[in-house]
Amino acid sequence: MADLNTRISDFVWKNLNEKHVTGKIDPFWESLRNTGTELWLDTGDIEEAESNWSAEMSALTTNNTLLNNEIQKGIYDVFISESKSIVRDLPQEERIKEIAFILNARHGLILAQKFGGLVSVELHTDTAHDIKAILNYGKRYHEICPEQFVVKVPYTAEGLIGARLLKDSGVKINFTLEFSARENVIVTRVARPDYLNVFLGRIGAYMVNNHLGDGSGAGEMAVIASQNWVTGQSAENPWQTKLIAASLRNYNQLELLAGTDVFTMPPKIAAAGHKELSGKFSSRLHENYDVSIFESAKDAHIEKFWEVNNNVLKLADRLASKVPSTGAELIYIAQEEGCEDMFPTLSKEEKGFIASDGKIPVHSRWEKKISEGKIAPDTLLTLAGLASFTADQAALDQRIKSIIE
Repeated sequence: MADLNTRISDFVWKNLNEKHVTGKIDPFWESLRNTGTELWLDTGDIEEAESNWSAEMSALTTNNTLLNNEIQKGIYDVFISESKSIVRDLPQEERIKEIAFILNARHGLILAQKFGGLVSVELHTDTAHDIKAILNYGKRYHEICPEQFVVKVPYTAEGLIGARLLKDSGVKINFTLEFSARENVIVTRVARPDYLNVFLGRIGAYMVNNHLGDGSGAGEMAVIASQNWVTGQSAENPWQTKLIAASLRNYNQLELLAGTDVFTMPPKIAAAGHKELSGKFSSRLHENYDVSIFESAKDAHIEKFWEVNNNVLKLADRLASKVPSTGAELIYIAQEEGCEDMFPTLSKEEKGFIASDGKIPVHSRWEKKISEGKIAPDTLLTLAGLASFTADQAALDQRIKSIIE
């Protein structure tokens, strides 16, 4: 395996000579950066990134969806074909997974060399419930580009354990697919990542699509609550964990959430904000945003996005004091502490619902389980997010398969 890793590393670095983009100082972004917010672009599209990059920006983040968008353009077809010889001795399924890893690493290196900042790189979705695979690929990403690669690990029981083991071995971690303060309390204490997330845009969409409210204020409340909890809980760790406000859907959120540790901005949101906003930013971390929840949604437990109860704090303490060795053990402990809905168990039929609904689950399917405390809106969105990434990963894998066969 060591020989394979060396050959892969040499291959992804081969003939890499990207012209560096020097961002210009921009008073608009400088004002936002001065509130304490790091500015990242959320794209794998090099042209989009280059047209929006400024001196105040420090990183780019990709994911399975964004990378798939680039792969489907055909720009890596020759590279994929050339990579066949590197992994020729592996079974077909492993060959495809290794080439997907190679593509992530290569594209990440191009972004890192071109823009000079950190680059978040994503694990294959097949690793989400496999601690050994999370460690394997996470360490290999780190070895390829230790100074700039940040490894994204998803919110699963195994992801928590794998991320902690990676972090303890010196790998930079961006823990992903969280939607609530309570999820981020657990992540901060157990995984101790460098970064974690609230995908706030999908929270509002969940409320609107399911007629639970008009969507205003909900994502913002989840971010503000998460920021306060993460800052406090992070103080108990050996290093600071920073919160990312991700999945920005409206340029006004640049103002509403100024002061959050990090923004990952889709280029279209960044460009629209630059055009429409005044550029006079101040921290809004002490705001208490009103959330519109319809009377008919009073049992939907929307408050789970921003409230953290004693059961969650007890679970965080217990898991942090001794990190479980398996995902099953972690889930059992969560059930013992009254937090079953944070790591729900789904039937085959329910998994099918999650996959078919896309990024925003159909709330009516889950009302009974929500009322029974077996699942919650935040974990529904986490499961839906992982399923959506899995679908995009499958599309990427299929393109690889069509080229190497």
